[in-house]
Amino acid sequence: MDLISDRIQHIQARVRAAANRSPSAARNVTLIAVTKHHPASAVDAVAASGLLDVGENRVQEALAKAPDVTASVRWHLIGHLQRNKVNKALTLFRTIHSVDSMRLADALGAADCPLDIFLQCNVSGEASKTGVRPENAAKLLQTAANWPNLNVVGLMTMAPYAENPEDARPCFRTLRELRDDLNRLGHAPPMTGLSMGMSGDFEVAVEEGATHLRIGSAILA
Repeated sequence: MDLISDRIQHIQARVRAAANRSPSAARNVTLIAVTKHHPASAVDAVAASGLLDVGENRVQEALAKAPDVTASVRWHLIGHLQRNKVNKALTLFRTIHSVDSMRLADALGAADCPLDIFLQCNVSGEASKTGVRPENAAKLLQTAANWPNLNVVGLMTMAPYAENPEDARPCFRTLRELRDDLNRLGHAPPMTGLSMGMSGDFEVAVEEGATHLRIGSAILA
């Protein structure tokens, strides 16, 4: 646990330093420990270090380990969600980072469960990435905002893998600008969130305004 705690403290210090370097940085940044492929004991170890926000990619894996987690953590679904798994997902998750279609937004809305959601946007243009294209983001936002149980926190994206973290900056900046453009349209309550940045590029993400970081290997190597 001490090693995990040391890693988390080191990441938090780097987040603060990155925020101090940039006028675009958010005032508050939520660190999410990605615990996919790790057992319930790892989730408890993260929580014992004071980090209570936990991210999982797969609904089934999360549901299997959750009963063995003793800590009161906040579960975030950060991976792709199929519509036929919505009801199962809502037995555990109250924050979904990967709403990538109007049909999924409608399925979550129809479930009538209070949810914080992020709209996943493919701002890199990679065919391998899921997410709505930027030009369709306004329509997805309007669809989600029409459901009273859905609180659209902000936008989410995954930057292309690159050895140099600076290569991710255009992707993160584009997401921030897209959020700001959508807010100016006024079709929905203003969004404040940007879920972007992982272990290899989170400092650049913070500099570009990230509010939620999804950190896996840098915490649980």
